[in-house]
Amino acid sequence: MSLASKRGVGLGRGLSALLDDMPRGAVTDEAGVSVEGLRTVSLADIAPHPGQPRRHFDETALDELAQSIAEKGILQPIIVRPHGSGYQIIAGERRWRAAQRAQLHEIPVIVRDLDETATFELALIENIQRQDLNAIEEADAYRRLISEFGHTQEALGKLVGKSRSHVANLMRLLDLPEPVRHAVAEGRLTMGHARALVTASDPVGLAADIEKRGLSVRDAEKLAKGARPQTPKGDAPIEYKSIDADIDALQRHLADLIGLKVTIQHQGRAGNVVLSYASLDQLDLICQRLSGERF
Repeated sequence: MSLASKRGVGLGRGLSALLDDMPRGAVTDEAGVSVEGLRTVSLADIAPHPGQPRRHFDETALDELAQSIAEKGILQPIIVRPHGSGYQIIAGERRWRAAQRAQLHEIPVIVRDLDETATFELALIENIQRQDLNAIEEADAYRRLISEFGHTQEALGKLVGKSRSHVANLMRLLDLPEPVRHAVAEGRLTMGHARALVTASDPVGLAADIEKRGLSVRDAEKLAKGARPQTPKGDAPIEYKSIDADIDALQRHLADLIGLKVTIQHQGRAGNVVLSYASLDQLDLICQRLSGERF
């Protein structure tokens, strides 16, 4: 089957397609009338999901989105499910928060009847597709899906379109002390920095040193191993004595960003970058990242 024809059934699936794949029952009101589908709902009747993967919301970005919503309205409905006498957010909490700041009274929603597992899966997928989660939030979501819902690391990789090793590496970050996890969650340290600290003898002290000195991931890895990071000297000529180690670090950094295996084949001053995928869904993830599309 060609890639073009396969895209119709596998590639380019947005949240609507994912929703269609998820099991759900019929939702009806007391009169037996279906309440699923697109509708307009009062903001007061909507509540966030207490266990949603995303915990950190940038205040400046929320204000900017609120201003856009005040001027143009909400262009993409949020997804909710019936909950008590109102609705609970499945995907779109950021838009809901911004709509409150824009002082809207009602917003468009898509109502779906999903169980707890499907709700959490969809919230995770939506945030990953939009690249909204930091490494700690993503790792904690994986941990919950494994401990509470019985997923395996391999199954999670297939679910989110990433490699099993990426899932495993992210979950190792949860073993870091709380101050280091907090620094990653706030964006003061990257996943690459954090991964270098997982096996360090003093991750908290090293994290503070890395942050204070603004060290790169490569230098953080050297520091964690007990080596002193080198300080760049002016506009010195490019040297390739440590190219293998630098390429290895760059491969890991790109793999962290994409969530798939990356191989750099470097010769002289040129080479190739190879992205490996195990399924068409993973290929779809690569296409989204390279094209800038967000489904």
